[in-house]
Amino acid sequence: MAKHIGSKGKLVRKFGENIFGNPKYDKLLNQKPYAPGQHGQSRRRRLSNYGIQLQEKQKIKMMFGVLEKQFRNYFKKAEKMKGETGTNLLQLLECRLDNVVYQLGFAPTRPSARQFVNHGHYLVNGQRVNIPSFLVKPGDTIQVREKSRKMDIILNAMKRIKGDIDLPWLELDKAKMKGIFLEVPERDMMNQTINEQLVVELYSK
Repeated sequence: MAKHIGSKGKLVRKFGENIFGNPKYDKLLNQKPYAPGQHGQSRRRRLSNYGIQLQEKQKIKMMFGVLEKQFRNYFKKAEKMKGETGTNLLQLLECRLDNVVYQLGFAPTRPSARQFVNHGHYLVNGQRVNIPSFLVKPGDTIQVREKSRKMDIILNAMKRIKGDIDLPWLELDKAKMKGIFLEVPERDMMNQTINEQLVVELYSK
């Protein structure tokens, strides 16, 4: 995942939403619901169309934790796929193993999911996979490795999922710490506040 050396809190306030998934940023947004900086509480400078498109791309990159070159490669791949390029792009990002691990509740945030995948805490179809960008396919089974099931950070992360998982493209068995990737999600299945069309417009210039 792209390593951001600056304040994540400032990024969250810049975009006006908790793009990292950490509950502490929800609290921060409630306390400071305005942009960072000396003039954050005054009227925000109006962005140009290019500025709006660029900011949306930056938001998506930070949300899923990918670098510019990797993000551009996803876009090129999305362009070659059938269907709408913007939707294809989001589908590729949603199918990343680190994102699926996060969405299943096996990690508290996407950055931590990437770290845990790197450390080999998860199995895909019974095989240890330590590549965060690994693309999960329909029917694949993702589970927490047996030796990792007693880790407090994973157990606490799973408490984030209340009752049944609310994503129709995933199935979760909490007791077995096991999930199934049922299908590549359609756009209306994705719980994302993203305007992917802005990115398509940006790269089409």
